[in-house]
Amino acid sequence: MPGFVILIALVVLLLASAIKVLNEYERAVIFRMGRLIGAKGPGIILLIPIIDRMRRISLRTIVTEVPPQDVITRDNVSVKVSAVLNFRVMDPNKAVVEVENYLYATGQLAQTTLRSILGQVEMDDLLSEREKINRKLQEILDTHTDPWGIKVSLVEIKHVDLPADMQRAMAKQAEAERERRAKVINAEGEYQAATRLADAATIIAEHPIALQLRYLQTLAEIATENNSTTIFPVPIDLFKVFMDKAKG
Repeated sequence: MPGFVILIALVVLLLASAIKVLNEYERAVIFRMGRLIGAKGPGIILLIPIIDRMRRISLRTIVTEVPPQDVITRDNVSVKVSAVLNFRVMDPNKAVVEVENYLYATGQLAQTTLRSILGQVEMDDLLSEREKINRKLQEILDTHTDPWGIKVSLVEIKHVDLPADMQRAMAKQAEAERERRAKVINAEGEYQAATRLADAATIIAEHPIALQLRYLQTLAEIATENNSTTIFPVPIDLFKVFMDKAKG
């Protein structure tokens, strides 16, 4: 009787080791006597006890952070740059057979590629052309990880840590740029105002009555104010007729 109980227990253990349940996002890479059989799943799969070995692989997108890297840009500026890497396993068989640890290998490749690419760009490009640099990093990483069955879908530069002296220099540069723009805008306004005044002077010269109309409009504007004293300028041209008669 005890032997029968032991036999039943062994059968249960063998069945438990033979039956595996995989989630929708998982695949099982099976090796039989050391030889690759292939990937199976999801759902219930059956293994031959003792003979088969299974490696469970997740097909979900993996988001990992690339630690801050010391980078010297093309114009000899030392910065620390961190990034975020998104990738997923497309071929479970290659991810197990072609590389020992695809998570570690992809992370290390991302670090070296980040230092290599950012070392070829200048500081201004690193700050202003991140989308272009991200796209270039993604293409290079995707090319190198393709033999491993890995698809790199996104690389984003997360943070650029500038030295304190570089931050002060960039702040001065930005302030000087704002002052330059303010002076240019002010000069442009003065030029446009002078151009309009010249056009107005030309029109008044061709039509002297326009000056009289402007004078009357000014009087109307002054009359609307509640002033105790009103200055009433009188153009000399109004007395020209009387002066001509006196001379005559």
